[in-house]
Amino acid sequence: MSSPTPDALLGPADVRELAAALGVRPTKQRGQNFVIDANTVRRIVRTAEVRPDDVVVEVGPGLGSLTLALLEVAERVTAVEIDDVLAAALPSTVAARMPGRAERFALVHSDAMRVAELPGPAPTALVANLPYNVAVPVLLHMLDTFPSIERTLVMVQSEVADRLAAAPGSRVYGVPSVKANWYADVKRAGAIGRTVFWPAPNVDSGLVSLVRRAEPVRTSASKAEVFAVVDAAFAQRRKTLRAALAGWAGSAAAAEAALVAAGVSPQARGEALTVEEFARIAEHRTAEHRTAGSRATEDREAGNGTPDNEEQDQQ
Repeated sequence: MSSPTPDALLGPADVRELAAALGVRPTKQRGQNFVIDANTVRRIVRTAEVRPDDVVVEVGPGLGSLTLALLEVAERVTAVEIDDVLAAALPSTVAARMPGRAERFALVHSDAMRVAELPGPAPTALVANLPYNVAVPVLLHMLDTFPSIERTLVMVQSEVADRLAAAPGSRVYGVPSVKANWYADVKRAGAIGRTVFWPAPNVDSGLVSLVRRAEPVRTSASKAEVFAVVDAAFAQRRKTLRAALAGWAGSAAAAEAALVAAGVSPQARGEALTVEEFARIAEHRTAEHRTAGSRATEDREAGNGTPDNEEQDQQ
């Protein structure tokens, strides 16, 4: 494998020059803040523990600062970019600055939220500087769509990083925390200052590490069923679970029955529960529905409540 040239990574002048040549002005709408510091992108790659045999997927590569740092180490890098101008320019940037690695790079011009497949081998790692406005949904979509991703490191707004890595009982523990934990063990992996970006954002950034669970959450409920409980629990987070889950369960009494069966206090609040406890609640409510449906089927098959019997009763 040929080595990259010492100045292959992008510095502040390179980023501004590329942007000017492309007529690119970072937009708040897409949360674009380009990294201009080579030491920062190399630090991200180290923290992500990218290995020479890794197939890395990157979301929102922008002008290519992190892309080039990933290509220094990884076997292959696939970048997903929604912006027309940036997507068109990135392969040329890679070819010009790392000609020996260009064949190891692929570009997917698409919205990351709609990506269902990637070219080449299945990705083993996700490393990305995620736009602040779509960070959580993009992260969850990628983890769900590509189960081969074992390790993830994302740079996000600092408060988003706190929410993703929060533990039960924390003030910022919520829907992102629980859903991320469905897929992976999550932790904060460092802080990133504002000066390494152009333009400098008004918020600090943080790194979040996610390592895919060795074993999925053990439950007979589906992911959709578990996530429905999570969404309901935090939609009214100040309420007790008995009250917050009343709409989801059909009534407060039904919510209480599912909670008690799951070994969870009806007076608890969502912020106190682990993902495993949410799964147990979904499991018991789902089992109850299945039992009710089975009884209804048995009644129909036994002739109870059929149209013929109804006519006989009326006679």
